[in-house]
Amino acid sequence: MRVSTSWAQQQSVGSMMDRQSDLSDLNTQLSTGKRINQPSDDPVGAARALDLSHLTSDTAQYQRNITSANARLGLEDQSLSNTSDVLGRVRTLLLQAANGSQTDETRGDVAAEMVQLRQQLLGQANSKDGQGDYIFAGNRTGTEPFASQNGVSYVGDAGQRMVAAGSGLQVATGDPGSAVFVDIPTGNGTFAISADPANTGTAVAGASTVSNPNASPSAWDGGSYAIVFTAANAYEVRDSGGAVLDSGSYNASNGGSITFRGAQVAFSGTPAVGDKFALGASTKQDVFTTLDNIINTLRAPNGGGAAMQNNINTQFANLDQAIGNITRTRGMVGARMNALDQQSGLNDDLTLQYKSALSDVQDVNYYDAISQLGAQTTALQAAQQTFTKIQGSKLFDYLR
Repeated sequence: MRVSTSWAQQQSVGSMMDRQSDLSDLNTQLSTGKRINQPSDDPVGAARALDLSHLTSDTAQYQRNITSANARLGLEDQSLSNTSDVLGRVRTLLLQAANGSQTDETRGDVAAEMVQLRQQLLGQANSKDGQGDYIFAGNRTGTEPFASQNGVSYVGDAGQRMVAAGSGLQVATGDPGSAVFVDIPTGNGTFAISADPANTGTAVAGASTVSNPNASPSAWDGGSYAIVFTAANAYEVRDSGGAVLDSGSYNASNGGSITFRGAQVAFSGTPAVGDKFALGASTKQDVFTTLDNIINTLRAPNGGGAAMQNNINTQFANLDQAIGNITRTRGMVGARMNALDQQSGLNDDLTLQYKSALSDVQDVNYYDAISQLGAQTTALQAAQQTFTKIQGSKLFDYLR
């Protein structure tokens, strides 16, 4: 192999340039604190660092989503709390109005306060969040959900806004007004009872329940029936076609309970012959209609008799269903907020794990880097000294 002077110099220069490049890389690592400053530094590590950076960024977005969702759910819970207070006041007033000592005038005063409470309830149903969106409008957040024209109508939709709180975890940030204020079952939630306006006796229908709620299939068959009093102490149960299905004796002094086909209804007072009470499966009724019915009942002239008491009891059952629905909705809101808080804690833990793993992959070890810096500096100096000697020598120097 022929070794020329120029070849030896080129080799020396190449060695010196390599040492300078290594030293430059170490200086860059020490100045940035990163072992990987470009993919070519460590292709596998760079790919892993990119994945970890994406995971960290996604988790940060989840945390922002949770913060926003908690704020919106907090406002919904406050609105539901206010709604519960309004309905609680309505119930208190209705209890007062049901007292036999009330007159048409005093019941009218109660009705006047309930009109104001109805307006407050409408305001809560049309509440907005911090972004100016309607809380109970479903997905139509820019439209006022409850319009008050000839009664109250719901113009939102049944959708629920969802946010991603974690990988694979979607949480609802609200409830549509249709589920909160509109689709409320009447009666006891299974069936409802109402007095015939033509009744002339003093019989009043009270509490109604399913006689065996744990039966499977349900003891209540969901049919339409009528309880007809054939005497002051006797009744018949008839189907929608008028056929007699059951009969028995009625004793108001002994609780006055009538039970048939899974339905149990308590009565008080003395019925007249032919007095009738309809009983059928619960339907859906919005809370504003319930309040309107209460107000109209209290404003009826010459009130205070069995007819008014039956109407009040009917509205009591519907009002209690509305209150129960608000309570259940608040429970669901609280459960979502708890889930978000738990997920937030998990996200914090994941963020720490991702950042730790990312640091292990791309951050420089200063002790090793400084040690290598000293070694690379020495190697560069040696290469430079070698170049100086080679540069000043020729092949003929060795032939003298």
